[in-house]
Amino acid sequence: MSAYTEEWLNSLLVQQGLSEHTISAYRQDLETLHAFTDQNKSPLDTLDEDDLLLFSIFLRQKGDSKRTIARRLSCIRKFFAWLFEEKHIGKNPAELLDSPKIPLYLPEVLNMEEIQKILSAPNPATKLGQRDTAILHLLYASGVRVSELINIKPTDIDFQKGIIRVFGKGKKERLIPIHGLALSVLTDYLQNTRKQFIKDIPGDAELFLNRSGKKLTRQAIWKLIKRYGQSAEIQGIISPHTLRHSFATHLLEGGADLRTVQILLGHSDLTATELYTHICQQKIQEIYSRAHPRCGVK
Repeated sequence: MSAYTEEWLNSLLVQQGLSEHTISAYRQDLETLHAFTDQNKSPLDTLDEDDLLLFSIFLRQKGDSKRTIARRLSCIRKFFAWLFEEKHIGKNPAELLDSPKIPLYLPEVLNMEEIQKILSAPNPATKLGQRDTAILHLLYASGVRVSELINIKPTDIDFQKGIIRVFGKGKKERLIPIHGLALSVLTDYLQNTRKQFIKDIPGDAELFLNRSGKKLTRQAIWKLIKRYGQSAEIQGIISPHTLRHSFATHLLEGGADLRTVQILLGHSDLTATELYTHICQQKIQEIYSRAHPRCGVK
């Protein structure tokens, strides 16, 4: 069955274009299932519904969170569905496998004052500060994922039309408008700063480079945003996704419709985008509670 595992993961990588990061997460989920079957001496191709229920209990006993368990069971459902479709097994035991109910998680969102603070946090007198300013402006202007940001090339930006092209999950292409201020910051970085990172920049090099003139990593982006969040004295730990969440929430607060925000974020399911409406509703309730003269009257 380990051969089937590798075959499935390879099909996800090649045919569906999933990222290495996603494939790695799926591999860990399947390794957890293999650990369970080894412990119980139950071959993978003999598992039934009761065995998978015991697997869910096994995950809880080893301390996995509800969110992690839900992710692992989602992977297991997909894997067994593929095994059944490919006729490697005669019955799909995971067809009715339920995931635990996950409490609604509202992501952290920066207000406009905090956005201004973090955009102004890098030192404009240094090449790293100028690069990081461009990174922060682009993240907030477009809402791109950090995995998308590090792969953007200068040729992906149409400065005349004010559009950037990114490749999201499954290598799906989408076009995102970029406002004039962010384009101006990007133009300045490209014309005056980027060439300071390496003398001869390859034509296919990414937009943002590290000190050695190489492609930036996801971890490097996370670290610099965490650092600027601290220097801007923003409460809590922020990440690239904080700027993505802020982008989506501020668009909805400004009157954008949910479908447009879904397209801009690259969500395949509208349910994922609807999360941001809860943030807007929460803010409305807070404003109402503060503003209405009868609130607090008993």
